[in-house]
Amino acid sequence: MPRAAPVLALLSLAALSACATGPTISERLSTYVGRSELDLVSALGVPTRSYETGGQKFLAYEEQRTVAVPGAYPGGFAGGPFYGGFGRGFYGGGYAAFGNSYVPVQCDVTFALREGRVASFTYRGQGCA
Repeated sequence: MPRAAPVLALLSLAALSACATGPTISERLSTYVGRSELDLVSALGVPTRSYETGGQKFLAYEEQRTVAVPGAYPGGFAGGPFYGGFGRGFYGGGYAAFGNSYVPVQCDVTFALREGRVASFTYRGQGCA
């Protein structure tokens, strides 16, 4: 999805930073607070959807990707007792091959704008890091 490319880049950096010390996703997203809608769209691309109500505008960005998770057993299998977890209890529900499970993850980021400027943001999903 072409419009998700800038968000994908932002969230890919978030995933990489989970292994290193650096700014959190909240710290990175907070740099957009106070910026204009034009600045936000220029930096992140066209949002997936938008909504206006009560004098506020909301711009939502969605990113979905598939990640490889090492299986708990050689050869792994979908729905197996993988450790850690998100989604359906464990890492189950993915696709397994060669000891890895492939699991879909998602991150949704919504910016709230007042008077054409970013006032706040929220994010949710197991793909947000």
